[in-house]
Amino acid sequence: VQLVESGGGSVQAGGSLRLSCAASGSTFSMAWYRQAPGKQRELVATIFSGSSNTNYADSVKGRFTISRDNAKNTINLEMNSLKPEDTAVYYCNARVGRLLVDYWGQGTQVTVSS
Repeated sequence: VQLVESGGGSVQAGGSLRLSCAASGSTFSMAWYRQAPGKQRELVATIFSGSSNTNYADSVKGRFTISRDNAKNTINLEMNSLKPEDTAVYYCNARVGRLLVDYWGQGTQVTVSS
């Protein structure tokens, strides 16, 4: 499975950005992770293909929304009320097949200035 990310960029605090990720095949779940300089990669939001249930990190609840278009195998991450601490490289993740093999996108930079 190949993952192609789009979106990201630079915005001032309080602004909004949208990330998208298209998968080349079917997935069990898809998610966004992020990694800030000097920090570990952390899970931001997950959405499951079958049920469309979602999970969010506490730090983004109420500000970020993950959604998916099953017909296009695409997920989106709407990011509102962005904060400087949201600055990171955001990675798309997909879990595929019965063994839930992880696949990763190339990453896209999100920079929020104060």
